[in-house]
Amino acid sequence: MTGYFRPLVQTGRARPAGAVPIAGSALWFTHAERLTRTSAPEIVPVSAIPDAVLARICDAREPVAGLDMHTPQIMGILNVTPDSFSDGGQHNAPDTAQSVALKMVDHGATIIDIGGESTRPGADFIPEDIEISRTAPIIAALRETSDIAISIDTRKASVAQAALAVGADLVNDVSGFTFDSDLAGVCADQDVPVCVMHAQGDPATMQQDPVYDNVLLDVYDFLERQIIALEHAGIPRSRIVTDPGIGFGKNLDHNLALLQGLSLFHGLGCAILLGASRKGFIGKIGEQPRADARAPGSIAVGLAGLAQGVQILRVHDVAETAQALRLWQAVRP
Repeated sequence: MTGYFRPLVQTGRARPAGAVPIAGSALWFTHAERLTRTSAPEIVPVSAIPDAVLARICDAREPVAGLDMHTPQIMGILNVTPDSFSDGGQHNAPDTAQSVALKMVDHGATIIDIGGESTRPGADFIPEDIEISRTAPIIAALRETSDIAISIDTRKASVAQAALAVGADLVNDVSGFTFDSDLAGVCADQDVPVCVMHAQGDPATMQQDPVYDNVLLDVYDFLERQIIALEHAGIPRSRIVTDPGIGFGKNLDHNLALLQGLSLFHGLGCAILLGASRKGFIGKIGEQPRADARAPGSIAVGLAGLAQGVQILRVHDVAETAQALRLWQAVRP
């Protein structure tokens, strides 16, 4: 039986016979939704899933940048740019950025994602030297005062190399390693984990009428191809995190389809990062035009992602998310 298999995630200490874990976590499933490009979805038992696919869904994930993938992790967003969509210009002074990062750590972030190039819809390309000048000094300063895991959010090999040289632990590429052919090699040479994200088009044009045959399966296929390419470049699957790229070349319906089908991506055998914080679709559905007032909607989407087995939440509102996460963990059966 061929196709794509989306585990129907369940939780609870009491499990029926035949239940298997999702990514080695406390979540489990007994059935999956089988998806194809030519026929209607159908529900099938675990026994109908090919062994190789089932192993990737079930096997425990290795730690990433020293972080345990069996417990949810919070990635705090630190944009050191003048023009990011919700916080542009707020953190681009080094002293301010370091203070904000340390406050995120105090509030519950376990990794800080530092970016020096805005990837908001319509954003322009930033030269590498400018991006390095924005990010490397802040990473260096933060590394001197904290052992927090640090991610560099970049598409460019030279920016990643500069960031890794001063203490970054992970490379997060919104282009899914399609923008700079040298970036994968830099990451392989440095033995660092990476996050491969899906985006349709460049930030400057990505929201101009994005189209998919089947957004869930198209994104899955892209990530699978990129994971294989990264493996060929010398980066093992255990060091790869996947991100479906909510809001990057997707309209509202595309985003909802991805969020509803998130558990499909466990079949890639990698940890999953969800970055939906303050995105435009939250503003539309939540009726909140101000990006900085979308914490409630962002948290709701994040918790829905955790219920499907997402391992990392990338968020702006760290304290609020950490509080919600503690309550979510406390009331789970």
